[in-house]
Amino acid sequence: MLYSFLTIEGNIGAGKTTLACMLAKHYNSKLILEEFADNPFLPSFYKEPDKYAFPLELFFMAERYKQLKEMMGAGDIFKNNVISDYIFTKSLLFAKITLSDEEFRLFQRLFEIINPQLIQPDLLVYLHVPVKTLQENIRKRNRSYEQAIEDDYLFRLQNTYMEYIKQHPIRSLIIDASAADFEHDPAQFNVILDALEKDYSAGRHYLTLK
Repeated sequence: MLYSFLTIEGNIGAGKTTLACMLAKHYNSKLILEEFADNPFLPSFYKEPDKYAFPLELFFMAERYKQLKEMMGAGDIFKNNVISDYIFTKSLLFAKITLSDEEFRLFQRLFEIINPQLIQPDLLVYLHVPVKTLQENIRKRNRSYEQAIEDDYLFRLQNTYMEYIKQHPIRSLIIDASAADFEHDPAQFNVILDALEKDYSAGRHYLTLK
C-alpha cells in the first residue's frame, strides 16, 4: 500500500464502507469504520432535525475523535497502514448543513481546537454517486431512520463535499461511481487498485468506473 493513511469518503449510500472493507482486506490494513449506529440522536434527528442537529453532530465529532485517536495510537507490526470510511472533517461539513449559523460558529470553534491533534489522510478517495442512485442504495440497505432522507439533503451534502475538496489542497482521487459495482465486479475493483498504485500530487485527480 503506497499510502499510510487512506480515507474513503462519499455521500450517504455511496458505498464508502464497502470499499473501505474490501481495500483493508486486500492490503491487510487497519480498518476504521464509522460507528454511526451508536449515535442515540440519529433516529430523532431525521424526525426533528432542528431540535436534534446540534447534539447529533457533537456526538458524532466526539466519537470520531475518540476512535481516530485510539486507532492511530494502537501499534500493530503486521498492519502498517490505515484505511477509514470517513475523514474527520466530515464533522464540520455535515454541521455546516444541519446547524443554525450560531450553532455552527460554536461547533466550528470546537472543531478547530480538536482537528490539529489528528493525523490527516495521505489520500482522500471520494466516491461521487448520483442522488437517484444514492436513494436506491439507501432503500436497499433498509435502515428505518434513513428512509425519509430527502433528495435536497443529499444534494447539499454532495455540493458541500465537492466545495471542500476544491477549496483545500488535500490530495484527492475523485471516482465517478455512477456505474459502479466494485463489490461484485472484480474488474472494477482492480481498476481502483491500479489507481491506488499511483503516487498522486497534491490536488484533485479523477477516475471513472465503467
